[in-house]
Amino acid sequence: MRPATKALLLLGGIAAIAIPAIAQQTVDEVIRVTNDQVCGAIRDVFDDTRSIMEPAGALSVAGMKVWVEREGVRDLSLAAVLSGANMNFDRLRFVAERAEIGEAREALLAVTIPERPGAFREFCAALGRRVVTEFNYRLSSRTQAHIFVGIATQSRHDGVSLARQLVAAGYETEDLTDNEMAKLHVRHMVGGRAPDVRDERLCRFEFPERPGALTQFLEKLGGRWNISLFHYRNHGADFGRVLAGFEVVERDLPAFRAFLDELGYPYTFEEDNIAYRFFL
Repeated sequence: MRPATKALLLLGGIAAIAIPAIAQQTVDEVIRVTNDQVCGAIRDVFDDTRSIMEPAGALSVAGMKVWVEREGVRDLSLAAVLSGANMNFDRLRFVAERAEIGEAREALLAVTIPERPGAFREFCAALGRRVVTEFNYRLSSRTQAHIFVGIATQSRHDGVSLARQLVAAGYETEDLTDNEMAKLHVRHMVGGRAPDVRDERLCRFEFPERPGALTQFLEKLGGRWNISLFHYRNHGADFGRVLAGFEVVERDLPAFRAFLDELGYPYTFEEDNIAYRFFL
């Protein structure tokens, strides 16, 4: 290693492949990063400069962040070479979806909870004041429920610690944060028809995007009606979009409507929606 400098190979795509001889002579280390870390770097560049980099162009920032975290360096001036603008609008959807994980600001967990009224509220109580970023659930049996949940975190270690905390609280928990299939496909496929569901009422809500909004909803629900379906994803707006199903017998409909009106969140009944009838 040259005493005065340390060179890191932080190029991507063709550039990294085309210069192996030069790299062998001049580069001290090659740093590898994940797709999620690249997405996080794209967002970092955008937040600082309002410029949108292509994934290969943002590799240098992603690699630099990995090196800084690993080495624990502070108070240094570091430079990253950014290049390329091969980005299209459709790809931004993927980048936005994965940036939170790449920044270690979100953990994805598969958690098993009892299938009974109030179990969802108890699970949220176990999370404490943590922010739920995503919740996917569809009733599948009368004994237990498997939920796909995203939780805001401060670091990768924080996410691992949360999973252990839930296990200690009695919840069977699997960490899916690094599971590529779960992130690409399964999170969008949780659901399906549920033959055990009875008297389901489907509602679409707009929740205020603030800590405690979900807990407030569950506390007012109070275990009176079983939640048979729940989907929520934080989209960075002022309100969160929620789709929820409740098992409500006909005689309880007036009380259920009164609960929705008292709740104060805008809502729409969706039982006649063709997408619901086809797939859920």
